[in-house]
Amino acid sequence: MSSSDAAVRPPPVVVVVDAKTPGNVGTIARAMKNFGLSELKLVNPPELDPDGEAYGFAGHAREDVLPNAERVTFDHVVDTYHTVGCTAITGEDSRRHRRFPFKTPVELRESLSAVDAPTALVFGREGRGLHNHEIEQLDELCSIPASNEYPVLNLGQAATIILYELRTLTVGETQLPDVEQFRADEPDIERLYEYVSGFLSAQQYNDRKRAKTERLVRRLVGRAHPTDREVHTLMGVFRRATAQLAHRRELLERYDEPDTLDGPAE
Repeated sequence: MSSSDAAVRPPPVVVVVDAKTPGNVGTIARAMKNFGLSELKLVNPPELDPDGEAYGFAGHAREDVLPNAERVTFDHVVDTYHTVGCTAITGEDSRRHRRFPFKTPVELRESLSAVDAPTALVFGREGRGLHNHEIEQLDELCSIPASNEYPVLNLGQAATIILYELRTLTVGETQLPDVEQFRADEPDIERLYEYVSGFLSAQQYNDRKRAKTERLVRRLVGRAHPTDREVHTLMGVFRRATAQLAHRRELLERYDEPDTLDGPAE
């Protein structure tokens, strides 16, 4: 999906069910602000004191996301939205239908890209998560792959990871520059190989190794997909190095000094 698609599609709302720690609500609000979401719904929330932990953890989300959070019921969320329950415990196999099947955050991103309905990402309480009777009422499940020894993430951390993975659906532009690179034109890359060959020739590189070396350089450059600027920079380096070698050899021949450019004899 392109950034323009993300800008047009309404972003999901975030629902936090029965959170016990105000700091986690503030952390989730901050993550929402980071990744382009603004609607926070709270089911049975703790007291959110403007001078307390939630607002302290919320960063700039204290200015809009957190104060505009709406208290709702779980039934309202189920009746209004296409719902995605976020849980660490998924059951073991397909025989346990409450928590199976589930999607990873990356798989969820692909799934939601085809959903036009208003969507809610539903996060459960600390420690216990969403109850089975709540899970049964939701449309999809998402779980973050983690160590089998300790798969349960902090509520705020889990929300941050999922919102990050969904960012292409919610963020039109990021602060990062465009990093798309284009491989240099093939004629320029071939010219680079010629400069490498010329450098090896000026160095009087061992004839038995030269073909193999040129082949390895070709493979290396082929895997790297260098840009136009990178190719021209390398050509400049090899051109100067070749010219310096030729000039030094000319001086050695002019003054009839031993030629030591080739290093020790094998």
